[in-house]
Amino acid sequence: MPISPELLAILRCPKCKSELQIDDAETSLACLNDECGLVYPIRDEIPVMIIEEATTRK
Repeated sequence: MPISPELLAILRCPKCKSELQIDDAETSLACLNDECGLVYPIRDEIPVMIIEEATTRK
């Protein structure tokens, strides 16, 4: 079951509070703030919204 649009609408980046965008493969959520640029993994259909677990955009 993919992340619902309702959940995606309320999720925000824990670091900068900006909106997030899901990737096409539904494996990560990317912060839309260019200054932040963190990417949070989705594991077992659960977004891992921990700053220490995030990577940066390539």
